[in-house]
Amino acid sequence: MNSSFSRKEIGLAAAFAAILIVLIPALNVFVPEGSPLHISNFSINLWGQYLCLAIVAMSIDLLWGYTGLLSLGQMLFFSLGGYAFGMHLMLMIGKLGQYKSDLPDFMVFLGYTKLPFHWEPFASFWFAILAVLLVPGFVALIFGYLAFRSRIRGVYFSILTQALTYAACLLFFRNELTLGGNNGFTDFKTVLGFDLAKPATQRGLYIASAVTLILVYLLCRWLTMTKYGKVQRAIRDSENRVLFSGYAAANFKLFVFVIASMIAGVAGALYVPQVGIINPSQMEPAKSLEAVVWVAVGGRASLIGPIIGAIGVNGIKSWASQAYPAYWPILLGGMFVLVVLFMPKGIVGLPEQLRGLWKRYQNSKQANDPPITPSETQAADQEVKP
Repeated sequence: MNSSFSRKEIGLAAAFAAILIVLIPALNVFVPEGSPLHISNFSINLWGQYLCLAIVAMSIDLLWGYTGLLSLGQMLFFSLGGYAFGMHLMLMIGKLGQYKSDLPDFMVFLGYTKLPFHWEPFASFWFAILAVLLVPGFVALIFGYLAFRSRIRGVYFSILTQALTYAACLLFFRNELTLGGNNGFTDFKTVLGFDLAKPATQRGLYIASAVTLILVYLLCRWLTMTKYGKVQRAIRDSENRVLFSGYAAANFKLFVFVIASMIAGVAGALYVPQVGIINPSQMEPAKSLEAVVWVAVGGRASLIGPIIGAIGVNGIKSWASQAYPAYWPILLGGMFVLVVLFMPKGIVGLPEQLRGLWKRYQNSKQANDPPITPSETQAADQEVKP
């Protein structure tokens, strides 16, 4: 199987990267605020969040679109990455907090006099980055090993991932876990010494999110183009045939499940300093269901589809939450039903679907045209003769 990128694909990826990484920040910095081309600091921050959610959508597509594993708990891994980096951000607040203590404010409120031992390593930025990858990966490894070795698949796998997310959500609500309980982490001040309240820092986080999105896209694209990707799609289409061919399907599924969880964890770590908060509500099952809608709307098994779906649906959500806040859940549900019934391949598959409909229309039109009789042919020939 050819695992090289085509020139066209490289060109499109480069153009997309230039727009995200260069053009949009330039419109924010160099274009005056009164210009219609100016992108505000608020928009930069919002787009940074959208890009993080697009990374999560790609991780879901790697599971669902390419391997046939519909995970309804992907936002759990997103939140674990966010909590891991949030612990570092909380320790960086120091005496700038409300209680002027080296301990995070919620610990002072709960009566802690000493930092818990498992918090101490998170004072290191690089340890926190390592935890962003390893914590979601370890949870996915344990859960995936037990699930796939037990031959759990299909809707049962989806239900189990949703149950895992719900159980983790209830656990994180408890104050005894020393992770902020119901309120979680908030009021972050700095990252790597840069003030999070300054537009330049938020712009830097946006650029980091854009670069990460491009890198994750290239990684997933390369992975799906290799021999592993071929086996991956074979598992999606017929796992039994893969087993009969001698492949250990459970190992392939476990590998992609762990990789997808780590990708989601990185997205969560980038998301937290931009949104300014992380709490257990981020890992509620409804959040994971919403993320599945992004992939379905954009078009699964395409990688670019989840990016379009995540940015598009969240853009509509930002508008609808202000204009029609009570109707947003209905709009989201209606969008999902519309895609399932009339756009099974999502937005990216719409051109192909329209071409197919046009071709069927042309074929049916030709089939309904009355056949030309021999007498009509002779009459036409006589008209041509002088």
